[in-house]
Amino acid sequence: MDYTPDFAISSQRVVTPEGENPATILIKGEKILDVVSYQNIPEGCPAEDVGNDVVMPGLVDAHVHINEPGRTDWEGFETATKAAASGGITTLVDMPLNCIPVTTTIDALHQKTVSTREKLWIDCGFYGGIIPDNLEDIEPLAEAGVLGFKAFMSHSGIDEFPKVAESHLRKALSILANRAIPVLVHAELENGVETSNNHHTYESFQATRPKSWENNAIKLL
Repeated sequence: MDYTPDFAISSQRVVTPEGENPATILIKGEKILDVVSYQNIPEGCPAEDVGNDVVMPGLVDAHVHINEPGRTDWEGFETATKAAASGGITTLVDMPLNCIPVTTTIDALHQKTVSTREKLWIDCGFYGGIIPDNLEDIEPLAEAGVLGFKAFMSHSGIDEFPKVAESHLRKALSILANRAIPVLVHAELENGVETSNNHHTYESFQATRPKSWENNAIKLL
């Protein structure tokens, strides 16, 4: 195998497990061959010195709402992935509920992947959704490569993505029991709350989301 690098990047601030230090990164294709001392560049290798700019591993944001297709005026894949790249994020994983259609079927997942074409500036993965009437879609979505599943125990804020009951969760988890795939659950069990005539205080806001909602949901899970 040829270990000659295609190019090198040097910086006074390279982040490694040992901390932030001057170093040079040797790159071939899309892989890092080695991290060596500052400006230790093989003869003839194209190189760029970025000075004090930070060079670090790309970050992963595994909880984003990109809203495409269907609500691209909120945000779409092109603007979301450009913004992520500018902030050092190289992978996004998109939630299933803010697009139209919601990502709860294979057809909806296909529509979402088609909507990304020629718009992605970084890597992007997807969650599938768990709702009351899509249990038969969970296995196909897992086979298609979704990176996880999302469910809500309270209203999601999106009518097309209804909350699940304990019975739905039990069935979904049984379907996914033999797969190494995460299931993310919005853990709030809605119950009656005291209302106030003063809707402009922090205390009134807190009263609309009592701790018992979360505690009861976590206990159930």
